[in-house]
Amino acid sequence: MATANVPDYLHPDSIRTGLSRRKMLDQVFVIVGLVLMFACLGVLAVLFMNLVLDGSERFGWDFFTNFPSRRAERAGILGAWVGTSLIMLVTAFCAVPVGVAAAIYLEEYAPKNWFTAIIEINVTNLAGVPSIVYGLLALGLFVYQFGLGQSIAAAGLTLALLILPIVIVATRESIRAVPKSIREAAYGLGATRWEVTKDHVLPYSTGGILTGMILGLSRAIGETAPIITIGALSFIAFLPSSPITSEFPFISFQWLNDPFTAMPIQMFNWVSRPDQAFQANAAAAGAILLGMTLLMNAVAIWIRYRFRKKINW
Repeated sequence: MATANVPDYLHPDSIRTGLSRRKMLDQVFVIVGLVLMFACLGVLAVLFMNLVLDGSERFGWDFFTNFPSRRAERAGILGAWVGTSLIMLVTAFCAVPVGVAAAIYLEEYAPKNWFTAIIEINVTNLAGVPSIVYGLLALGLFVYQFGLGQSIAAAGLTLALLILPIVIVATRESIRAVPKSIREAAYGLGATRWEVTKDHVLPYSTGGILTGMILGLSRAIGETAPIITIGALSFIAFLPSSPITSEFPFISFQWLNDPFTAMPIQMFNWVSRPDQAFQANAAAAGAILLGMTLLMNAVAIWIRYRFRKKINW
């Protein structure tokens, strides 16, 4: 009698059928996800190999050590890759500390009120603002208002503004993922808020912070519109000043005020030319730019792995 009064959806056969259906749907979802992932990776691999094949004849030491030229066979990317490297150095130096500090304040110190809510909404929305808007902002603020001109410092600060919301959002999510029990245990042992943040929250969230750095710098290295807006040169036959000098204090910051070009600008310049030889140069430069991005990501992933290895949950 008791079994007869059980609803159909609670009957053992119905439960087994539902579980089997859910397991099948889970397997279908996993298969579809894997197929889509490998399809995207395959498309990326094909595009990368296409760039490598198109620019294979230009891969050589001269291509890295020569300046741009009107003759495609003599043209190189020396000024472009040096400029890109220096811009990324300024971008990382400015965006990462400020972004991490802002995320720590918003998550660990800021009171939960309408003011911080407005800040959080604005930070999230800024991550989706088109890059040309940051270029126009930098043109008026850094180039004209602060007098930095068309320099590496202006370009680095522009891209730092561009990736700052990405770093902040990723860092906040990583800090938020740290279990509250770790904080409560540290507070219970008499630790201050800064000690809890420095010794417990930040070490456990390092992986997510580095992930935000990877995403931000990967976007910045390929951006063209902001640095064109602030006046990046499309043809350059000289290098910025050396950051290392032979006289005390052996470090110079003159290179921050020097003109520059970057890999995306150089590629755009070559692609816009009808000569097929310049198209091969652009393909080779694109493959090298992707290689620089992958190398930068690999270093960040290795650092993240080293930090995670030191943590014992």
